[in-house]
Amino acid sequence: MPLRIVSYNVRYFGHALRGLASTRGGKRGVAEALAQLEPAADIVCLQEVETISLRSSLVFRRAHQQETQLESFMGELEHSFEKRPPPFPYDAFYFRAHVNRIGNTPLQTMGLAILVHRYRIQIDAHNCEAPHNITYHHVLRWRDRKQTRICAHMRLKGPGGRVFHIFNTHLSLPTPFASSFWTNREKMGFGINQLQEAKTLISFIRRHAANDPFIVCGDFNSPPASPVYRYLTEDAGLLGVQQEMGQTDGSPRAFPTAGFMNLRMHLDHMFSSKSVRWIDLEGTRPYGDKASPFWGKSDHVPLIGRFDP
Repeated sequence: MPLRIVSYNVRYFGHALRGLASTRGGKRGVAEALAQLEPAADIVCLQEVETISLRSSLVFRRAHQQETQLESFMGELEHSFEKRPPPFPYDAFYFRAHVNRIGNTPLQTMGLAILVHRYRIQIDAHNCEAPHNITYHHVLRWRDRKQTRICAHMRLKGPGGRVFHIFNTHLSLPTPFASSFWTNREKMGFGINQLQEAKTLISFIRRHAANDPFIVCGDFNSPPASPVYRYLTEDAGLLGVQQEMGQTDGSPRAFPTAGFMNLRMHLDHMFSSKSVRWIDLEGTRPYGDKASPFWGKSDHVPLIGRFDP
């Protein structure tokens, strides 16, 4: 049977309060939507997951304020999976990116997470203790204030023992400290910092995946046809999965994956080595499709695909 992967920017489960703070209902909504997938996902890559901060615990009772956000979410996911045949299938791994503090109080934290189906996939290696830093600092004086961008990596074995790699990432927004930011009409995917981060990402992938099959997914803050997307697909030779499967024609706004007020953007992507055989993208819906079980759960939609590594 092929494997199923989900990549989803969950906006630290704070979409119900427009990003002001996380809610238990936000976690429950994402968990219930994931539990509805049939077949269940084998790999779930999440972006914008907090550890513990004021923002992640503000609306919770004291008894739950010491749980990490991923621990709390996994509790909701396990509860949602009670409707499916036991046992609960997922192991969760957290990849810390950065912490913003006021004094000793963490105001906000950020990171990535990967959930792996323990009965279908064997974990050979991961870098959750030291995720790879891909951040490009355009202004070195302010490097300590910039959000750290990382790449999470796992070396896995699927059914039959076939080795493959998963890379989960979240690129920066375009820097306003470059003159091109103010002279170009298009912003997303045109930042010089974004292109440098994409190059650092590709170097990391090549070092660790070598000739093995791999998938790269996440929030790239870059639409198709942008310099970042063209670099990844044309120069680095990655396969753009949605374009390969005919879900988008490669134009910047053909298949929105994120939204802000009335603005719609295609910022999230799944790429892979050309050796990966993609079966379908069943369950992947454009942002704004109210028929999706993920509608209203985040300002992004998940990308969902089945593949043979």
